[in-house]
Amino acid sequence: MKLQRLFIVLVAVNLVCLAFQFAKARPTEADPIAPVLRARAFELVDDQGRVRAQLKVFPAQPDAKMPDGTTGYPETVLLRLISSKGAPNVKLAATEDGTACSFASDKGYVQIISRGKEEPSVKVHTSDGQEHVLK
Repeated sequence: MKLQRLFIVLVAVNLVCLAFQFAKARPTEADPIAPVLRARAFELVDDQGRVRAQLKVFPAQPDAKMPDGTTGYPETVLLRLISSKGAPNVKLAATEDGTACSFASDKGYVQIISRGKEEPSVKVHTSDGQEHVLK
């Protein structure tokens, strides 16, 4: 008789615990989306671990010598889309003094530049060395 009473008490306790469990149950929801994601750089890699896209802030380079003879380069935010061979096919840059973008392939490249004190320009450079500039 005592064993039967103990069994009934344990079943009742289990039923009460189960009822509390279901009473507190909430429908499952997806995690909320973070309002801001902060990082110094983002990189996307392919299955072989090669970087295929990059978004990064590059520090200013006051001693850099530029092709036009000027010295220095401002802090730059740069987006690169990179081919499977490792060549950046698309670049989009934002600096303190303007923007630039380039589109490249094996046949040449196109640059659109609007930076500094110079007029905005579009440059088309072919792989055989021909260059066309529109200002």
